[in-house]
Amino acid sequence: MGMSKKDLNRKTGNLKIRIAELEQKARMDPLKKHPEIHDELAKMKKALESA
Repeated sequence: MGMSKKDLNRKTGNLKIRIAELEQKARMDPLKKHPEIHDELAKMKKALESA
């Protein structure tokens, strides 16, 4: 069974909030000393596109 519209909206909202948090951290790390932040940001953006 699929997700309801309310669940989908909640999921995309949570993804957008998390992406905003990670973008701030990624901007503070331009030399990519912490690649896990950049990897997770890319993963979240891809998840948002597919959602």
